[in-house]
Amino acid sequence: MKRREFMGAMMGAATIPAVAGAATAATHGTAAAAADDRAYMTGLMTQIATPVLSNMSQGQLQKNFKLELSPTWDGRSQGVAYLECFGRLMSGLAPWLNLPEDATPEGRLRKTFTEQALQSYVHSVDPKSPDYLLWSNAGQALVDSAYYTNAFLRAPKLWDGLDATTKARIVTEIKGLRRVSPPYTNWLLFAAMNEAFLLSIGEDWDPVRLDLAIKKMNEWYVGDGWVADGVHFHYDYYNSYVIYPMMVEILEVLERLNPSFNNLKPADQHALWLKRMQRYGEHLERMISPEGTYPPIGRSMTYRTAAFQPLGLLAWRKALPDSLPEGQVRAALTAAQKRIFANPSNFNEAGYLTIGFAGHQPTLGDWYSNNGSMYIVSESFLALGLPANDSYWTTPALPWTAKKAFANETFKKDYYVDY
Repeated sequence: MKRREFMGAMMGAATIPAVAGAATAATHGTAAAAADDRAYMTGLMTQIATPVLSNMSQGQLQKNFKLELSPTWDGRSQGVAYLECFGRLMSGLAPWLNLPEDATPEGRLRKTFTEQALQSYVHSVDPKSPDYLLWSNAGQALVDSAYYTNAFLRAPKLWDGLDATTKARIVTEIKGLRRVSPPYTNWLLFAAMNEAFLLSIGEDWDPVRLDLAIKKMNEWYVGDGWVADGVHFHYDYYNSYVIYPMMVEILEVLERLNPSFNNLKPADQHALWLKRMQRYGEHLERMISPEGTYPPIGRSMTYRTAAFQPLGLLAWRKALPDSLPEGQVRAALTAAQKRIFANPSNFNEAGYLTIGFAGHQPTLGDWYSNNGSMYIVSESFLALGLPANDSYWTTPALPWTAKKAFANETFKKDYYVDY
């Protein structure tokens, strides 16, 4: 079955907007436009996820996923691409899959993807499977194992749905990655995320890796919602790709379970970092132009709309600040998705993502980039973890800050914060 035929069969052809086309709703502020936003986002996510999960669930991802490497590839094992692809995809897909089952077309699609994801997890840690992932001989595995485990925190039903053998194999692989010594950068959070996962399922965990990451992020916070990636500040989207989501979700685990291992006050730290992420979210929303474009800055710009992961996480957690109404954020994020994915060359002939920012632009790849890396874009779909009847999806769309600013409308002034 062809990819678009699959999407139509699962969701109902009339509800799937053309991913490469314009919005199906012509105006803002109507219930129909709000429903179209969710249909668009679900359709786009389906297009991204289908080739990966349909193949990996059958142990055929590594056979059928044609790799694309950056022109400046550093020569590491190409096998890292498959853990990047699957781990990153599942991290963003997880909140949506964790919704309760229902008999709607969307519900049936979630059920299909959930079943495929569970089979894919089995293959990922079975040494006899063609889709056994590269867990050893590559430091990169630490990075993408954190997205892999983060999916279980976001969707406990995925972990609960696995058989005992697969669970044991996953724990073994994750603990084995303690052999990787992370550099003093955002990588500290990858190690900490794995330990938070192990803590959450009652396994032995290493408090030092959590303690170090939290202390260093507090040291590297430079103010007004921005965090340096190490001792030097980088103007890029790593606050979105890694730092804020992982920091906040690690602290959520510590607050919920409250283990005693130092003088850290998880509830206080969580509240502080949530406020900081809200401030950073205000910056992100203001970066989206009236046309849905945003600055192509810094490292890893080929991660596309993963730049807006914090806004999606805040929406999913029902924690958007008062300055960012739900209808405004949804409209802005939908506009950015449509602008980035307007070009069909974001996907190759087999339906897999390509290297690029707003299309196939392989020269933008970094020395560590492959097309498996691109599946971090799934992090821009976190709000789909809210049910279709949630106010985020039903409230009328509102013009976002830049749209109001360039239409000569009143919009809120912007000032720095001191927390």
